[in-house]
Amino acid sequence: MKLNDKVYDILKWVTMVVIPALTAAYVGLAAIWGFPYAAEVSKTSAVVCTLLGALLGVSTAQYNKEMTDHGDGQ
Repeated sequence: MKLNDKVYDILKWVTMVVIPALTAAYVGLAAIWGFPYAAEVSKTSAVVCTLLGALLGVSTAQYNKEMTDHGDGQ
C-alpha cells in the first residue's frame, strides 16, 4: 500500500491534528453542555487515529524500503 505524497500528507494531518482537535473540542464541550456519548466519541477517536497511524506507518515503511531497494535512499 503506497500512498501518493498528497494523500499521505492529508491523512497524516487528519490523523495528527484534525481528529484529536475535534475530539478534544467535543469532549470538552460535552462536559460543559452535557452533550451525549463523550466517552464513546473519545474512544472511537483513539481507535480511528491508531488505525490511520498504523496504515501511515506501513506506507512509510514500504516507501523507505522501495527507496533503499532502488538505491535512491540516503
